[in-house]
Amino acid sequence: MASSGAKAGTVALVGRPNAGKSTLMNHLLAEKLAIVSDKPQTTRHRIVGILSTERGQMVFYDTPGVHKPLHRLNRQMVRHAMDALTDADVVCLLVDVSAKPGAGDAYMLEVIAKAREPRILVLNKIDRLRDKTALLPLIDRYAKTGLFAEIVPVSARTGDGAAHLLDVLWGKLAEGEPLFDPELLTIHPERFLVGERIREKVLELTSDELPFSTAVKIEGWEDEADRPLTRIHATILVDRPGQKKIVVGHQGQMIKNIGTAARIDLEEYLGRKVFLELFVRVEEGWREDRAVLASLDRDVDLAGPE
Repeated sequence: MASSGAKAGTVALVGRPNAGKSTLMNHLLAEKLAIVSDKPQTTRHRIVGILSTERGQMVFYDTPGVHKPLHRLNRQMVRHAMDALTDADVVCLLVDVSAKPGAGDAYMLEVIAKAREPRILVLNKIDRLRDKTALLPLIDRYAKTGLFAEIVPVSARTGDGAAHLLDVLWGKLAEGEPLFDPELLTIHPERFLVGERIREKVLELTSDELPFSTAVKIEGWEDEADRPLTRIHATILVDRPGQKKIVVGHQGQMIKNIGTAARIDLEEYLGRKVFLELFVRVEEGWREDRAVLASLDRDVDLAGPE
């Protein structure tokens, strides 16, 4: 139960691809919940992270990067981000200060102008700036838009500025009861999070063309009754036969590397031994296939507040 004066509310983290939204949420939660990759469009759904402290409960929405959608999958991703803008009590726009501003940043300002207030601008990746005074004209330019209640420079990677950002966010939330059980870190089922962690290893170990055209589906899950062992059977979907060759690798070495890296990660995450069996299946045009996308969406299995 929330103590007297405790806050509660939702915070959407939005921005262009690779702005650092997932890294920031993980840091604020002090837990690895969302998968992270240096490749764009890693986040495909609205990932819900729950921070419960003596100050109250803050529910984060980590969203897909807003980009020009070329497939049904991408349109769905952008819709997840836009819905979070509408649903959240506070909206944080993340901007990568190490990247040269472009048309995408101008578009994000148009998007954020339609979001409810309060709006916070988070200038991320300040650790990549040799000269921090370079932030000053950027802050001035964004301040002149009149869109933001606060502008907070941070480094999601190092945590620099994160505590101040949390203070700002707590200050914007209203008093209220927790939206979810304070023991929860997220509302997503283990099966979805396990599939995401396997996909993270695919992103880490394969070439640049694959992130956009791969998905992971958990086909089987069995917990051994007499010992701490979980058997997981997962399928990596790809768009074309050539991509399957890349994922499988020469003499099966790539799929073996993906499986080993994923198993080690999953054993730490689940706290028990894991037997992981991976398959690769060509599903041409799956990013436009309503049935496949609906099936992947069901795996997310978002639950509502208590």
